[in-house]
Amino acid sequence: MKKKLWIGLAFLAAFVLWTVLVLVVDVQPIGPMGSKVGFASLNQFIHGLTGVHWLLYTLTDWLGLLPIATALGFAFLGLFQWIRRKSICKVDRSLWVLGGFYVAVFSIFLLFEIFVVNYRPVLIDGILEASYPSSTTMLSMCVILTAMLQLCDRINDRVLRRSLLVLLSIFIIFMVFGRLLSGVHWVSDIIGGALLSVGLVMLYAALSRN
Repeated sequence: MKKKLWIGLAFLAAFVLWTVLVLVVDVQPIGPMGSKVGFASLNQFIHGLTGVHWLLYTLTDWLGLLPIATALGFAFLGLFQWIRRKSICKVDRSLWVLGGFYVAVFSIFLLFEIFVVNYRPVLIDGILEASYPSSTTMLSMCVILTAMLQLCDRINDRVLRRSLLVLLSIFIIFMVFGRLLSGVHWVSDIIGGALLSVGLVMLYAALSRN
């Protein structure tokens, strides 16, 4: 537990440091409407390699419904346990922590919508949107990685468990790299989202164990 806690804190510290660097290192107006972007040279180089692929953007957007459905599924599981066990106090500790985890992830998303670090490299429907950290990266990694931890505890069948874990791992990889290759995020957005997600998930893993 302590090891996971310290790993989580280390990743969160790395995210904070990375965010500060994005705000101050090589900041140039390379975005749409002259929006300023940190790590401009790196971001512009990677964006030039990937280009913009709207089909991939749309696909990853729709697939983003899967993590949302997963989160709702665990919310209903908690409600089911509450009703069946006739006491809210008897709901699994890991589900309580998971609920708090979801609230934290959503709160962080709202925070970065208010305090914008970077804007997207493209306009979405003519609108300049905040893009740091990548919300799709956060949603996919945070929800699916915690779901994988839940499944490890709840599925006894070894073959089924491994199969689901492999499929979910592939999903995460596709969503993260798909978002980058779609060209709607700077690479610094993806890195920030990944650092934050790993930090939060490791804290969840530490706190959800009795």
